[in-house]
Amino acid sequence: MTVGTQKNPDFFDTKVLGHPAGLFVLFFTEMWERFSFYGMRVLLVNFLTMAIISYNPGWEWVPENATSLFGTYAMLLYITPILGGIIADKFTGYNWAVVIGSIIMTLGHASMSLETEASLFVGLGLLIVGTGFFKPNITSIISEMYKYLPNKKDGAFTIFYMGVNAGAFFGMLLCGYLAEKLGWAYGFGLAGVFMLLGTIQFWLAKPLFGSIGEVPKITLKEVEQPQEDIKKTNDKPNPFTTLDKILIAIASFIGLGYAINDPMSKIANIDMFAWAQLPSVSGQYVVVLFGLLVFLFLVISRILRYEGVLRDRMFAFIIFAFFTVLFWMSFEQGASSLIIFARDYVDRSLSGSAAIAFNVINTALTVIPLLIITYVLFLLGKRTFNKIPGSNITLAITFIGVWILTVWMLNRDWNTNSYEVSYKSIKTKVVENGKPKLTENGKQIYSYTPIYEDYKVKPSDLVVERKVNIAETFNFRLGEIIPIITKDNVNSTFGYLTPAKLKDTRLKAEQLDKKTSKVVMAEISDIKDKEVEITVSWFSILNSFFIIAFASFFSKWFDSKYNPSATVKYGLGLIVMGVGFGLLAWGSSGIQDGVKVSMVWLIFAYLFHTLGELCSSPIGLSYVSKLVPARMIALMFGMWYLAIAIGNKLAAVLGGEIENITQEYSLSTFFLIFTVVPTVFGLIIISLGKLVNKLMHGVK
Repeated sequence: MTVGTQKNPDFFDTKVLGHPAGLFVLFFTEMWERFSFYGMRVLLVNFLTMAIISYNPGWEWVPENATSLFGTYAMLLYITPILGGIIADKFTGYNWAVVIGSIIMTLGHASMSLETEASLFVGLGLLIVGTGFFKPNITSIISEMYKYLPNKKDGAFTIFYMGVNAGAFFGMLLCGYLAEKLGWAYGFGLAGVFMLLGTIQFWLAKPLFGSIGEVPKITLKEVEQPQEDIKKTNDKPNPFTTLDKILIAIASFIGLGYAINDPMSKIANIDMFAWAQLPSVSGQYVVVLFGLLVFLFLVISRILRYEGVLRDRMFAFIIFAFFTVLFWMSFEQGASSLIIFARDYVDRSLSGSAAIAFNVINTALTVIPLLIITYVLFLLGKRTFNKIPGSNITLAITFIGVWILTVWMLNRDWNTNSYEVSYKSIKTKVVENGKPKLTENGKQIYSYTPIYEDYKVKPSDLVVERKVNIAETFNFRLGEIIPIITKDNVNSTFGYLTPAKLKDTRLKAEQLDKKTSKVVMAEISDIKDKEVEITVSWFSILNSFFIIAFASFFSKWFDSKYNPSATVKYGLGLIVMGVGFGLLAWGSSGIQDGVKVSMVWLIFAYLFHTLGELCSSPIGLSYVSKLVPARMIALMFGMWYLAIAIGNKLAAVLGGEIENITQEYSLSTFFLIFTVVPTVFGLIIISLGKLVNKLMHGVK
């Protein structure tokens, strides 16, 4: 019997796939939390920026405002866990912190499903607070579980992170599908339902954990650093001075102030930093620049107070943190600009053999992992049903729900019909800077505005017939007149309005005092083969899929004799990600108004972004623990998450400029920015390899 089994006999007697059954309880708890988080994340910007009168009405915010709000939300998600971990350590314990966080997040999702401005802001606030309790503490439970079995910890976290990716995969897939096909409230609501069920199954599994997860008796201060490393690093105390504390307060106040002020100034036109306005620079950016200088002075002055090896290692840590900001600034375009790009600029319709091929791939992509996870659930139930029956029953209910939704989704896609519809449109010459806008071949470019049902045609209007395909589960007759309305913000994809939707659309236009309802009366001109319209959210699942597919390869590579240095890994991550954006810049170059990009470019972009993530993202936290002494781990983890938070905020702010840059220059130019910047900085950090290795003093 091992030390671990002596400490927790009941806990370690129930094993599944060679690991304690409790690990798989945490696996499913994290899976449902990630299901709800990523399910909501993939919807938010799409919902906020969707036209207020459309097939699936949103709020018609400009991308700049929508991504500003999302960026603040994403930023705070990486800051509140620092406080949540402290509260759990001192007061609640990990188990209660996870439950409290889960309940708060469930309320957040429920609030968002109401689709009012007040409920949206309340919901996001609850999700931020709930994540603060949940995120740091579920991993703390795993660490405590394997305290006496360190040789099994790597395998445990590998299994656990499979749950993270499985939850992200199914959350984005199902929440996104329901939201786009049935309505946003269904997507936001589904995220909350599974968050609640995940909470219940975790709480009912408490008898399995015993004392694990209660308020810890050993704090971080009691963790001993090896004596030889203390001698090597000259690790003398470096207490915070009064000036340090003042600078921390100033930098924190400015950082949080900016996070709140940015969306508030853009959405509500309330600017707390207007007093700092310069002729060509926003007041909040002047204040942020000052706060950044304060923060840099604080960090550098503290590092210079250390001696020798430790001081050098801390500088190496700061270099890694800087490039981490740059990485996430580009990578997190997947939650903002790439959502808008997939919706408005990518051709997501497949017909005939292409539709069949997609349905086959999508069925395998969905059903196979779901079968594997269901089998794990069966094994867990077999081992633990007598001890935690309620938890097992709750888990069974959640999976029955997922299977029902999955079968419904796949059946709907397999039975979607394709129709060609014709409608009247007004043809207009496109003029730019007072001159006709021409193609590369010198031909005039025209725009086409659908003739809505309540529009009165003028004698000067040039009316032409336009044809477009629609994908629907309804059966229409040739020659039938049906109401259709745009599904995106560029009037290029249309969907059928059921009688209920038609009534709601007309009513909304009347309530908003809009001049037109945007309803177009179209005629079924041809009945085609089967067709499938891929949802915007489907592309986001590719990241999770590619991680699962390639993670083992990268793990073996990094464990081999060909394992590259940390700077090379970071550099490759940035460069490979830049290649992904380069493909998007190439694919979208020279496209005309109304023309859409092949989805192949976006699929390959997600592939390269994921490969870049696998190069650089996993090594970050590892180097935090290697470069700093044990007594500083908590502070440095906080610094690391702060770097990620800043990267997320910058990603959203820059992503919100997609429409502005596209209108001023081109869509290709927007993606070219994210091609050049990561590539250049990737080459820079690779060139700094010798310097960084010297600063790390033997840390590998």
